[in-house]
Amino acid sequence: QVQLVESGGGLVQAGGSLRLSCAASGRTFNRYAMGWFRQAPGKEREFVAAISWSGGSRYYADSVKGRFTISRDNAKNTVYLQMNSLKPEDTAVYYCAAAITGAAATPHSYEYDYWGQGTQVTVSS
Repeated sequence: QVQLVESGGGLVQAGGSLRLSCAASGRTFNRYAMGWFRQAPGKEREFVAAISWSGGSRYYADSVKGRFTISRDNAKNTVYLQMNSLKPEDTAVYYCAAAITGAAATPHSYEYDYWGQGTQVTVSS
């Protein structure tokens, strides 16, 4: 079992920044890829960013490329999502996910095995 707990969400004005954290426990964190997804009200869950087990490979959705940065600290069993230049359309519940059956960064939600409970990010205009 893998437990994932997100934190760092909140309310921010457009143009501001937030850093989300996802703390993992339960299994060997540095053996699997991690991802961030988000779901806005009335919309499907969508991919945001992913990182390989080593951190050497990162993958971003076009909508966040250049504004968001995913990183990980395997010593702390934590993955981060630094979000800069936030826009109102970034408002959503953000979820982190772990892909224990694969080590490569992947945008496909079906490749993730465990999910956190989510943290709300609200960007005001």
